[in-house]
Amino acid sequence: MWQEYIQAKSIDDVLTSLGDRGQSARVVAGATDLILELERGVRRGIDTLVDVTRIPGLDRIELDASGFIHLGPLVTHNDCAASARIRQQGYPLARAAWEVGAPQIRNRGTVAGNLITASPANDTITPLVALDAEITLASKQGRRRVALRDFYRGVRTTVMEPDEMLVDISFPALSNSQRGTFVKLALRRAQAISLVNVAMVLTFSDDIVREAAIALGAVAPTIIRADEAEAFLVGKPLSEGTIGRAAELAAKAARPIDDLRASAAYRREMVRVGTLKGLRALAAGSESDGFPDMPVLLRSQESSNASRPGAFQHGTQSGPREAPPVHMAGTPIETNINGKPYRFTSGHDKTLLRLLREEAGLIGTKEGCAEGECGACTVYLDGQAVMSCLVPAPRAHGAQIVTIEGLPQNGELHPLQQAFVDKGAVQCGYCTPGFIMAGAMLLDERPQPGRSEIEQALTGNLCRCTGYYKIISAVEAASKARN
Repeated sequence: MWQEYIQAKSIDDVLTSLGDRGQSARVVAGATDLILELERGVRRGIDTLVDVTRIPGLDRIELDASGFIHLGPLVTHNDCAASARIRQQGYPLARAAWEVGAPQIRNRGTVAGNLITASPANDTITPLVALDAEITLASKQGRRRVALRDFYRGVRTTVMEPDEMLVDISFPALSNSQRGTFVKLALRRAQAISLVNVAMVLTFSDDIVREAAIALGAVAPTIIRADEAEAFLVGKPLSEGTIGRAAELAAKAARPIDDLRASAAYRREMVRVGTLKGLRALAAGSESDGFPDMPVLLRSQESSNASRPGAFQHGTQSGPREAPPVHMAGTPIETNINGKPYRFTSGHDKTLLRLLREEAGLIGTKEGCAEGECGACTVYLDGQAVMSCLVPAPRAHGAQIVTIEGLPQNGELHPLQQAFVDKGAVQCGYCTPGFIMAGAMLLDERPQPGRSEIEQALTGNLCRCTGYYKIISAVEAASKARN
């Protein structure tokens, strides 16, 4: 899929690579969108991937002296969902990030990547538009700041130049007089693209709305603001009549189309319903309902972010190491899988899933969809559960990987593997490795998970035989056995 893969050590490395190669190079971090675009031929003429996940410090979440929150380009959706700062001072973004994909996707997918992909249905763009976010783009010629509302030209098109890298996302932290939320409508609870999403931020003086921002997603070529609804809310309390009229004005602002997932009329009505739901929640102070206090992340407590690779091996880490050298196609991929060193001289243009299966001969990890939908390919990469079908194989260079073959210890099955046997939590068995990997990481993260936490952990895994009840029972049984 690509001819050259560069593991950059600094932003300067990235900008030099982009400047030299132009349209043929792309920055890669989570790769959860880019891998699919390359495999499907949506992105053509890309010969070089510039991996930024080894650059230290790009996963920061900081509050500056001016009251602005800054997100580095490696901040993932799980980082946002778990961040106390984002939850308290940027709640609409935290809520949207938590509703993206599933835990394995959220461990790899970055907010910056979500913005750059530029789909009007992408969840994190909408709250950041409502929060009046700005982004900073860097190239060898210098840096420029762009309001996020001005970043988009249309569906999947932006003002970003081929030699630029997004290096910062910033927005004013919500004050004590401000509250906001995010409402998403999709065809299922997880792993679903928005049919409609709505983000809102209101500034109050006592019970009166002094400022309002309402952003709408998946109802126009780009994320849009409901200007009339915003203006109508100003100077009024959130009474039921005010809420109802604002919701109607928000629906009026939508410009949806008919497609396979919904009609334009349905989407417009759901804008009204979503705005109604969000405003009512703000009026009642219930906007946090349904959002877990501690979201399941499916990563070990000792794991480092991708930008700080550690020597993770099934729940342990020996500490940070220097980033691996720049890796080009044709040089070996040296990695550690299940505690053993591996050296690959082929497979550089594959996904991690196919490297494991075809080059390493570790066929326990399954390919169910090859697009991050089913979770059958779940493995641990530097202490985080990921969909290996969406990870470029060269990312394994210098990494620590655990597959289903690596779960047994000292010749004994992992407690969850044994629980699957005892509970008969298998039908065709094809999805089983992915479920066990997700469940085992949950038990490392939360030794005594509740039913809701188990369900959160398994949202990225599909059982086509519909055998979920016994799978959940097996996780419960393994938790009791370990404790």
